[in-house]
Amino acid sequence: MSDDRPTATRHERELTDQVTRRAGEDRDVDFPLTREETESLVRAALEEDRVFEDVTTLATVPDDARAAARMVARAEGVIAGLPLAVVAFHLINPDVEVHVVAWDGSRVARGEAALELEGSARALLSAERIALNFVQRLSGLATLTARYVDAVRGTPAQILDTRKTTPSLRALEKYAVRCGGGVNHRMDLASAVLIKDNHLAAVGGDIAEAVRRSRALAPEGICVEVECDDAAQVAAAADAGADIILLDDMTPAEMRECVRIVAGRALTEASGGITLAAARAVAEAGVDRISVGALTHSAPALDVALDFAE
Repeated sequence: MSDDRPTATRHERELTDQVTRRAGEDRDVDFPLTREETESLVRAALEEDRVFEDVTTLATVPDDARAAARMVARAEGVIAGLPLAVVAFHLINPDVEVHVVAWDGSRVARGEAALELEGSARALLSAERIALNFVQRLSGLATLTARYVDAVRGTPAQILDTRKTTPSLRALEKYAVRCGGGVNHRMDLASAVLIKDNHLAAVGGDIAEAVRRSRALAPEGICVEVECDDAAQVAAAADAGADIILLDDMTPAEMRECVRIVAGRALTEASGGITLAAARAVAEAGVDRISVGALTHSAPALDVALDFAE
């Protein structure tokens, strides 16, 4: 293996101790889990797969056999989840040598490698599927996010995720969105106020009252967002002092009119089944943010494989 690649030393191998780099940009994307949290999650995945009872590998591969492998993208995309993959290999055998070729957040072409590994053949084979499962899933989210970001490039609009995440994996999935160039919406129900139609129903549809109650209860500095279905609600939300106004299931023309009504008094956010094909037109309507649930609930996995040297 080439020595000019960034190599994890024994002290540095736990990539969760580092800030994972985002290729070609000045800012970094923090990996969201501590070392202990990462090891706990990966260990549970390894135990689910019963990797320490891998009968095929134990039967066919000598204990002292060594191998070299490359984690390769079989399609163009954005890489995410490498710290999880590295931990998977190291929990089985800490002597596996890891060379990082494409850090999390890097765009890779078909056939390009993200990792190069060398060490115990048994460890590489037994950890392969768990390592790939993490990277394929998170890279798929990062890749879809990057496509949306590319679609609106040159406009002020940001691409945001939602809370439509896999239970217990929200922090990682939102991390993958950041790797793809997106921005995270609220992390949980305590992070921001988002007044939707069912909340409004509880106060008789009175947007001003809902905003007033939210301001009275929420900690200082918490954003108050109101979901609106039409221009009248948008005007009411802006007059009530909402920080963000969500334009739900509107056409670009309707959004443009609502942006005019808001007139800079609040941020505007488009939402409601916005497809990749529609994203550009929505951004050009003048909204500040576009939230896309599909980034986390419907992103296809990126095809990533572990190719062993002959």
